[in-house]
Amino acid sequence: MINLLILNIALAISWAALMGSFTLPSLGVGFVLGSIFIYLTRSLYSGSARYFSRSVKWTKLVLLFLYELIVSSVQVAREVMTTQNKSRPGIISIPLIVRDEMDIFLLTNMISLTPGTLSLDVTEDRETLYIHAMFADDPDGIRQQIRDGMERWVIEATE
Repeated sequence: MINLLILNIALAISWAALMGSFTLPSLGVGFVLGSIFIYLTRSLYSGSARYFSRSVKWTKLVLLFLYELIVSSVQVAREVMTTQNKSRPGIISIPLIVRDEMDIFLLTNMISLTPGTLSLDVTEDRETLYIHAMFADDPDGIRQQIRDGMERWVIEATE
């Protein structure tokens, strides 16, 4: 599967070289075209089905994270721009389902990148994550949202 990713990146770079433009959009188009090429010739590669199913899951993870990023940005911006103070900051402990170091790393960074939340610490046994939330008036709701949202998306993308 790693070989297919390297091939896809090489095809994207080749496309950008052919177009004479090493910009992000050019590389993105090259990556998409490379994916189509690999899909059309998938019978030549072992593990191509896994490559495409994981690609879909990673794309879903990125899109859902971007959605969460926009929603939380609007919520924080609304809080900052209005005179009403609706924020109830607090520290919340979240029991973790993920145990792999890279999965925890990905989850904690996604939480920290989302406006209004910040990952503080993970216990040594990797069972609990502590976060600071700007709107911590419903800790159980936040735990549920992270478990059913970001944590589940990370598990799906990395399994």
